[in-house]
Amino acid sequence: MTANWQPTASIETLRERARLIAGVRAFFAERGVLEVETPVLGQGGSTDVHLVSLSSLARTDKGQRRLWLQTSPEFHMKRLLAAGSGPIFQLAKSFRDGEIGSRHNIEFTMLEWYRPGFALSQLIDETTTLVANVLPSFAGPVVHYRYRELFHTYLAVDPFTTSIDTLRALATERGQMQAHALAEEGRDTCLDLLMSMVIEPTLGQNELSVVVDYPASQAALARRHQDADGEWVASRFELYLSGIELANGYDELIDAEEQRLRFSEDNAERRRLGLPEVDCDEQLLAALHHGMPESAGVALGMDRLIQLALGKARLEDVLTFSTPNC
Repeated sequence: MTANWQPTASIETLRERARLIAGVRAFFAERGVLEVETPVLGQGGSTDVHLVSLSSLARTDKGQRRLWLQTSPEFHMKRLLAAGSGPIFQLAKSFRDGEIGSRHNIEFTMLEWYRPGFALSQLIDETTTLVANVLPSFAGPVVHYRYRELFHTYLAVDPFTTSIDTLRALATERGQMQAHALAEEGRDTCLDLLMSMVIEPTLGQNELSVVVDYPASQAALARRHQDADGEWVASRFELYLSGIELANGYDELIDAEEQRLRFSEDNAERRRLGLPEVDCDEQLLAALHHGMPESAGVALGMDRLIQLALGKARLEDVLTFSTPNC
């Protein structure tokens, strides 16, 4: 059997991809944002229970140790911010195990940038401006939604107060899952399933949809604040177009002790679910102890944005070599 050695994307598509990426670099150059390049391997990985990090045992001058392939360049970039880099961006190779499909690839390109001194609203404006620059033919409005509002509208439940039993039953019904598969799952897993299966496909239809005020338990590496209803929520946003999540932005957490606690809580949840623990990034925690400036940061799926810009059906259509063909 002859091996399939051909690139996944056509050469013409790769030329268009290069043109779009050049435009992104020009966008940040005009705004005085420094392009950086950081390692894809780190001493800690993402503890997020919804992500599967890849790791490798490596021989170093200190003996054999486990190194983690980044799920995003966030940890290294925050160390640069703590060192005084000022505003920075990166087009970084990132890795998430098991993610292959029309919108996913195990290895992908993440566009990530950080703006010291920016409020989250300023970062939302800059993110939507960038997307509009990459998609010049798109003229739809930018519409903001609260997470709670979306669940009321599409599922007639309150994501903050509805019982876990009700959410599991709803996720089983609307998420087309077997009841036993969700029997041990917590609130956030059920909410994520309902969000992805029911709500996300409705977002970004002839508009850029910005979703804010996620539950505080979904803050990840973002700060938390009280919303207009007095509920503690995550200081983050997600951006959608054509039912596809394009970007995830944070008012960044800069408290080292709070960050350590969240890493610990994530690993405790991993143990409960029977998932492998992930090493915490001690160098990131040390950088936060040193002092990172108040910043807003966002990660944007560059391959997805190019896929939308070029009207391709599958992510692999804009990749030089998709994971199955690499």
